[in-house]
Amino acid sequence: QVQLVESGGGLVQNGGSLRLSCAASGRTPSSYIMAWFRQGTGKEREFVATVGWSDSSAVYADSVKGRFTISRDNAKNTVYLQMNSPKPEDTAVYYCAAAYYSGSYPLRQRGAYDYWGQGTQVTVSS
Repeated sequence: QVQLVESGGGLVQNGGSLRLSCAASGRTPSSYIMAWFRQGTGKEREFVATVGWSDSSAVYADSVKGRFTISRDNAKNTVYLQMNSPKPEDTAVYYCAAAYYSGSYPLRQRGAYDYWGQGTQVTVSS
C-alpha cells in the first residue's frame, strides 16, 4: 500500500507560478512511477505529467509541456509539480497517482495507476 497526500494548491494569477507537492508513504514509494492528473469541473480526469526513477524520464501532456515541470525527491518520497505561467484553463483539482513499475513507461491512462491522493484545488484567475 502507498499513501499519497497532495498539498500546495490554491489561487494563482494568470502567468504566476505555483508548486504542488505529493508526499508518499508506505511500501517503498521510490519503486513507483508517479504522475499528476487533473479534473476540471464537469470534465474527465486527464493526464498531466509522469516521472519514472529520474527526472530525465518525465513525460508531459501537450497542454502543459514547456510550462509545467514534474520532479521527484526519492530521499523525501515526494513528487512535485512546478506550474509556471498557468492559464485559467489549468483550473482543476490536481491528483497525485502512483503505479508500480512493471515494465511499461510512460503510463498516461488513469486506469494504469494503483494509488491516488485526495486531490488539491488549483484555481487560476484571469
